[in-house]
Amino acid sequence: MKMTGNTILVTGGTSGIGRVLAEAFHQRGNRVIVTGRRQGLLDRITANRPGLIGLPLDLADPGSLSRLANEIRRHFPDLNMLIANAGISRAEDLTADGWDVGDAEAIVETNILGVLRVTAALLPILKAQADATIIATSSNLAFVPRADFPTYCASKAFLHSWLQSLRHQLRKVPVEVLELAPPYVQTELTGSQQASDPRAMPVDAYVFEVMQLLDQGDHPQGEVLLERDRARRWAERDGRYEAVFAAMNPD
Repeated sequence: MKMTGNTILVTGGTSGIGRVLAEAFHQRGNRVIVTGRRQGLLDRITANRPGLIGLPLDLADPGSLSRLANEIRRHFPDLNMLIANAGISRAEDLTADGWDVGDAEAIVETNILGVLRVTAALLPILKAQADATIIATSSNLAFVPRADFPTYCASKAFLHSWLQSLRHQLRKVPVEVLELAPPYVQTELTGSQQASDPRAMPVDAYVFEVMQLLDQGDHPQGEVLLERDRARRWAERDGRYEAVFAAMNPD
């Protein structure tokens, strides 16, 4: 993939990993479009960054996505990179009396259907380019789950599998398909406490390492993984799955 001279759209680009990725690519001289639900926040992010563009998008609203796709076709027909990063996470107690499936449905709607819908809407534009890339954010928890976040982990496992199939089907187009599988990072994904949790990796440090891996083309099998995360990725292959699961999910 090219690291400069791209036109990039980042969903979930108003906070966390998405925002820092958008800023990192913008600093490389790319034209970057960030999407989000709150126009005021988009305006603040783009105010002092010429070439960083904010467009509204609510992935739960098909009409919003259709309007975005039309906007891209009219004004950014050279779009050649999609970073599908939007996601939500919620803890769930499946043993609770009256457990409500509503949280699980919201996670599936955003983390799975949101990625599929935005990919479907923009893939025709990407396929028309000479050098295009799709990057989607899954999670280390796709490989070994935390049992208190069951639907979130399962949604990322879905994306991991789905991206493998997408990569195979697009191999001759060609559109490169990459998967980010972050560790526990200081964002507000699960709430404000995560953003300051000393156990979590600073988001700037994570994105710095990701950009290094992308620069080097170091993403075997299309997976952009930090070196420290490879043990969890290959825990099942290496016969360590049960031990890693137990360490992550103590009794």
